[in-house]
Amino acid sequence: MLVAFQMDPIEAVDIEADSSFRLAEEAQARGHELLVYTPNDLFYREDRVMARARRITVQRVQGAHVTAQDPEIVDLAETDAIWLRQDPPFDMGYITTTHLLDRLKGKTLVVNDPFWVRNVPEKLMVLDYPELTPPTMIARDIEMLKAFKEDHGDVILKPLYGNGGAGVFRLTPEDRNLNSLHELFTGINREPLIMQKFLPDVSAGDKRVILVDGEPVGGINRVPAEGETRSNMHVGGRPEPTALTDRELEICAIIGPRLKEMGQVFVGIDVIGGWLTEINVTSPTGIQELERFDGVNIAEKIWEAVERRVAAA
Repeated sequence: MLVAFQMDPIEAVDIEADSSFRLAEEAQARGHELLVYTPNDLFYREDRVMARARRITVQRVQGAHVTAQDPEIVDLAETDAIWLRQDPPFDMGYITTTHLLDRLKGKTLVVNDPFWVRNVPEKLMVLDYPELTPPTMIARDIEMLKAFKEDHGDVILKPLYGNGGAGVFRLTPEDRNLNSLHELFTGINREPLIMQKFLPDVSAGDKRVILVDGEPVGGINRVPAEGETRSNMHVGGRPEPTALTDRELEICAIIGPRLKEMGQVFVGIDVIGGWLTEINVTSPTGIQELERFDGVNIAEKIWEAVERRVAAA
């Protein structure tokens, strides 16, 4: 197959951790040809969705991990599959790329399906499963946020469309910083904030569970650094091997069929103490850590799912 990756510059990735690199590496091993382009290289012209893309080969040598040809203009309808893999923020630029890629429906496979990436981003799809999630509020109004904090005491406040643990704050009952944080966030953008009841079990880890075409294939436990509330590996969280609990398998059984139906081939959900906190569909991570811990080729499972979908189209 001819496979394109829409992602941030591949030259800058950490080849020991980046999931997009691992997917490209596995695709190459399976005989697929690789193209790569950034969101800025994507464009629409006269009923064609196109990109200024480069043909690449990859190897597991940091600093020399990608060899690229000169850019060429590619009609993306002529590719067999496209990976939507740029990192958030999930802003209007990101949303616009999903609208453009949507126009390829019926011509080439885009994973994860951009319609649903746009309509059920990480912190919003969980609202469909209140029985699985901790108490949650999404609001911009400071009085509403104060009332929620008054009810639950110990809470987490974070941007609705953030990622990687950036801008995540724990506010204990004694904390007096809500007004200041509200001023900070509302001065940056016009989006609501999300507030959730704090889950003390996070000290034992925030589990990232990987689902491939709706089926759980394993998980890693991300343990916060000393003195930290956030467990994201971008901010010092430590990955550990783990087995999936009955509760985590139950969560996967509830949400998995819907994820598969929506074309969300590679998904990472976050679970703390048996509570679902996020469903990551934009650019999930965790493949390489899971492969090292479990000795299972997760990238192979993902490509098998993609190849099945292409063959069935």
